[in-house]
Amino acid sequence: MSSDFLATLNACLNATSTVFLSAGFYFIKNKKIRQHRFCMLTSFVISSLFLVSYVVHHARVGSVPYQGPPAWKPVYLAVLVPHVLLAMLVPPLAIVTIRRALREDFSRHRRIARITFPIWLFVSVTGVVVYFMLYRL
Repeated sequence: MSSDFLATLNACLNATSTVFLSAGFYFIKNKKIRQHRFCMLTSFVISSLFLVSYVVHHARVGSVPYQGPPAWKPVYLAVLVPHVLLAMLVPPLAIVTIRRALREDFSRHRRIARITFPIWLFVSVTGVVVYFMLYRL
């Protein structure tokens, strides 16, 4: 399995997670609880698969340096730094948010979901952006 394949798989998993996160947000705003739950749990599974694939990819290739146009490097770093910092928050936030929902502690679930959702969505979207800047720019 090539490292480019894993990088592309990671971007696809991030993009798919973004779709399910967005759909889950749409469904909860329209009070479609079952569809919301399905989308959010699916996004969590996809994000978990991403994390495994990401670790395998970087265990094989190490750190991947930016090799795009020099003029774009400040933009790349401006996307990468908050992406990496916020990505560290997503697993614990997502686990707590999902746990509260599954325990039907909906008032506490809603409070943390208002924090978790935008961070998780930002990380998923910027993950795809980082991929394009590293591998396609």
